[in-house]
Amino acid sequence: MKIPQRHAPILFAALLSAIMVAIVSAFVIATNQGITAGFAYRWARACATTWPVAFPTVLVVAPLVRRVVARFTA
Repeated sequence: MKIPQRHAPILFAALLSAIMVAIVSAFVIATNQGITAGFAYRWARACATTWPVAFPTVLVVAPLVRRVVARFTA
């Protein structure tokens, strides 16, 4: 099943933000608290609480970043 191309920016933002939240939260939790019992729960909770912030942020910021990059590249 494919979604219409007009939804590509939303899918891009959803996937990018989910991947970034998962990687960064795992790194921060492992660095600060170690990979101990309960790591998976803390990681899932961090992802669930930060993704709702990251997703709309990427939706708003990505177009701005694309314009800035276009100005600095040939």
